[in-house]
Amino acid sequence: MQFNELNIHEDVLAGIDAMNYLQASPIQEMAIPIILDGKDLIASAQTGTGKTAAYLIPLLDLIIRSGNEHITALILVPTRELAKQIDEQIEGFSYFIRATSLAIYGGGKGENWDQQRKALVDGADIIIATPGRLLAHMKSGDVKFDDLKCLVLDEADKMLDMGFSDDILYVIKHLPINRQNLMFSATMPQKIRDFANKILRNPEEIKLAVSKPAVGIDQQFFLAADHQKLPLLIHLLKDKKDLTIIIFSSQKSMINQIIRALGKVKIMARGISSDNSQEEREEYLRGFKNKNFNILVATDVLSRGIDINNLNLVINYDVPRDAEDYIHRIGRTARAETTGTSFTFINEKDQRKIASIEKLLEREVEKQNITASLGLGAAPEYSVEKRSFNKPFKKKFFGKKKPPTA
Repeated sequence: MQFNELNIHEDVLAGIDAMNYLQASPIQEMAIPIILDGKDLIASAQTGTGKTAAYLIPLLDLIIRSGNEHITALILVPTRELAKQIDEQIEGFSYFIRATSLAIYGGGKGENWDQQRKALVDGADIIIATPGRLLAHMKSGDVKFDDLKCLVLDEADKMLDMGFSDDILYVIKHLPINRQNLMFSATMPQKIRDFANKILRNPEEIKLAVSKPAVGIDQQFFLAADHQKLPLLIHLLKDKKDLTIIIFSSQKSMINQIIRALGKVKIMARGISSDNSQEEREEYLRGFKNKNFNILVATDVLSRGIDINNLNLVINYDVPRDAEDYIHRIGRTARAETTGTSFTFINEKDQRKIASIEKLLEREVEKQNITASLGLGAAPEYSVEKRSFNKPFKKKFFGKKKPPTA
């Protein structure tokens, strides 16, 4: 479907055209009419499907038609990187209209605090904020949302995982009762539905199935105990120094350990986690995109909402907690019909997570055991008792019937 078929204001359409958006994606085609009708919405769609534009476009349409002089929309997001990215998209889409936006993020009162406070007090059309930072501003007593028309929760599942539920509920208590609510989530576990029931009113629902990883991704699994992971990583990277690589660790405490271990063998890397200042994170992302260095070590702060193209290799130093997060992580490579590779290290306790991943993939991935041949000792044995994966996958196993036991 073309965007001009969606009853969008012509000035917003001009911005869409300037951003080189040619055709609405499925989430955009389904969500935009619902949002334009003023209905609440809960939508499940993974990263890369165009969900940000699915709510930004109708929000900008609302702004240009309403002529509201105060804060029209509030978008809550889990990370400062996503807040900044959304702010940049608003700037592009709103080129032909007078819409203002500001991203609210950071820690303490020193980092852009006064500028953010002024925008909140004076009013910007769209505020994009991380919950903790917004909460700090609200408790100062100067922030008013009396004219707010729409609340958006983006990456809602990630915000709940990061412990923001109480902060979000505090913010919502200070918003007008009569408002539109939009919730976007990459996954739709029961906790998200329960949370949605506290916020949304008779919502429409969109659920797009989680896509399989691109066929161009060569997925490789390696069995390794925790103490074997660093030397295994160094072995696998010794002939890949020139590739563009992201290494994901679920533990931010491991970021510096990985960087130091790589540095000892003359492999330069930089790390990003929630412990870095905003300036450091932006500097490292910019350096990585400009190929000043080829390896970035990160927590899941980079698994969603960050636009990094042309990755050759994604390494899961730890197995992500959710199968969908595995898809998000390795989906950073093999974009736009290119090819790429992913390595995933599996210790003994993470084997049950692999079962969930393979269920989503609907196939078994070979588990390589090479630590002994590298002089690192025997790797953990992969136990088929976690789930019967010793037979080829068949789709009928994923219906109501249970797969046959070994």
